Amino acid sequence: MGAHPEELLRDASVLRLVQIALQEDIGTGDVTTEALFLGYDPPLGHGRIVAKEAGVICGLPIAALVFREVHPEAVLQPLVPEGVWVEVGTVVAEVLGPAPALLTAERTALNFLQRMSGVATLTRRFVEAVAGTGAVITDTRKTLPGWRRLDKYATAIGGAQNHRLGLYDMVLVKDNHIAAAGGIRPAIERCRRELGESGLRIEVETRSLADVEEVLQCEGVHRVMFDNFPPDQVRRAVELVAGRLETEASGRITLETVRQYAETGVQFISVGALTHSAPALDLSLELILPRLL
Repeated sequence: MGAHPEELLRDASVLRLVQIALQEDIGTGDVTTEALFLGYDPPLGHGRIVAKEAGVICGLPIAALVFREVHPEAVLQPLVPEGVWVEVGTVVAEVLGPAPALLTAERTALNFLQRMSGVATLTRRFVEAVAGTGAVITDTRKTLPGWRRLDKYATAIGGAQNHRLGLYDMVLVKDNHIAAAGGIRPAIERCRRELGESGLRIEVETRSLADVEEVLQCEGVHRVMFDNFPPDQVRRAVELVAGRLETEASGRITLETVRQYAETGVQFISVGALTHSAPALDLSLELILPRLL
């Protein structure tokens, strides 16, 4: 589900987010840089973005956009492909342009690159942890507010499959929907009746094997989610479904437990931690600037 990774970045909201981030940082002006270069023609500077820890590089197009927004002649040139695993000391990219622009853009560009690389790195670890089982890691909507497209782009670069992008592109009947409708069956039937011609897929969250059995008695469902089931119960639920629906495990799944879930035969494993708990990857920008005096 969701868009191809590159398509996630082809949206006006991404540029707006970069502009908001720059406005947040620059405000009425970069007073330090302006003071240093006052009275001088802006000299050219260049620098290198260096990995201070190993991980997956993600967000180079966004970092490049940050530099361009600060100055059209500020250029970021990637030296590694997007999505590659790098080791400590790897030069990830070079930057070239007017020295004041590079100084002003530095922190915001790194903020995007470090956050997105961190998400992609944690995602890659989850994907590698289930290798060979056939299970697919998916993300969730537990993303940084305003960063939905960037977070989901980063999980896709890390090797996960995007779950729904928002509330609008898939039906997901959760516990509160079920409570509001008075049960699983009425919730499903109402969604089918009102959205039947929309072509939207329907997924239903379950909390017990009895819930799974009730979902199997309903028509029009595409996927059943086993929410907060322990691995042994997921295995029983997968056997109960017996291939009639897609299956998904979710809820407090960690790097230490994800393999156990994958070996139950469940098809999809959704992990909120990919985006709500990923640490930033340590990257730094080493600038080489001309002396003014």
